[in-house]
Amino acid sequence: MMPKIILVLGIILILVGGLYLRTTSKSQLLKPVKKEVIGFLPYWLLNRARTDYSEHITNLTYFSLNLNDNGTVQKYTNPGESEPGYYALVSGKADKFLQTAKDKELTLSLAVFASDDGIIAEIIKNPKQNARNLLKSLKPIVQRYGFTELNLDIEQVSEASPSARLQFTEFVKAVRNNLNPELIQSLSIDITAFSLVKKTNLVNPFAIAPYVDKIIIMAYDYHYSGSYVTGAVAPGTGAGIFAEFDTVTAIEKALLKLPAEKIILGIPTYGYEWETISNLPRSATIAGTSLVISNQRAEKLLNDNPDLQPIFDDTDKETYIIYPDKDTGTYHQVFYPDKRATQYKVNLAKQYGLAGLAVWALGYEGKTILDPLAGYRN
Repeated sequence: MMPKIILVLGIILILVGGLYLRTTSKSQLLKPVKKEVIGFLPYWLLNRARTDYSEHITNLTYFSLNLNDNGTVQKYTNPGESEPGYYALVSGKADKFLQTAKDKELTLSLAVFASDDGIIAEIIKNPKQNARNLLKSLKPIVQRYGFTELNLDIEQVSEASPSARLQFTEFVKAVRNNLNPELIQSLSIDITAFSLVKKTNLVNPFAIAPYVDKIIIMAYDYHYSGSYVTGAVAPGTGAGIFAEFDTVTAIEKALLKLPAEKIILGIPTYGYEWETISNLPRSATIAGTSLVISNQRAEKLLNDNPDLQPIFDDTDKETYIIYPDKDTGTYHQVFYPDKRATQYKVNLAKQYGLAGLAVWALGYEGKTILDPLAGYRN
């Protein structure tokens, strides 16, 4: 009799346990996942940026500290001349932004940057030692300001050899292996969208993926100051027709080999203005006439000139303005993102199940471009 009772009780426990597990699984699936929104705050925009962005972002990233050729933080550019990113941080200019972020319980991240090809070549020549140098150099800074995440932004201009790509991967791996988790809990890296398809870019995103927590795709500058034709800074679609590449293509290329939970989509708050002879969009540019135009300045342009007609392009998912220059007989073509562009990128991040978005950069924004992020980050 007892064995039968035990058997029945066992079956009941199994059934109840299974029901509990299924219920728990469903509740976990239904539980909303908080998405990350990283706001990059460049030192040169501290005088223009707002102190509090907590309504729109979850992570404030101070940009940036430059690196020496041995991986250490650059404090001086010349004898007696402070490196501006380092000076802005240690002089207290960034204090109110960092303190407000802490008060609002935002994550604080620190970006380190290198774009000089010679310096980068030296850094990756001895990747393990220079990774240790980097972290040793950063330790007092991280402790003083309370940064808990490290962002790597290494942008080599020239094409990289296969060996250089391997060396850079070794550098990232060594940074990861030497992180002190009590100080820095997360490592992210910035990549260009083209690195997803070009095998001559220094950063091989698929090789470094195991060593980083987040890969931030800088999905902008598809058109830039040196472009031969006008166009959107971060077109949504149109690759192969109006542009060589676009945001959707970048996301889909990334998802072929990278987990969605590591991908952060970078979005711009700026665009470009060129002079052209033609008044048709995507016209040839006049060399030397390009200017960066912030979303804020584009808004002011429209407010000051109510006769201008902004056009939202359904392919690019960005806005442009074309107007004549009365003095020269040429045309000004302004391409820039606005609130609708941000909403489109938010929708893409949701559609593809990405980990979040990253804004480049805080201080360029106007009144409404960040609005769609408030709902997304919650």
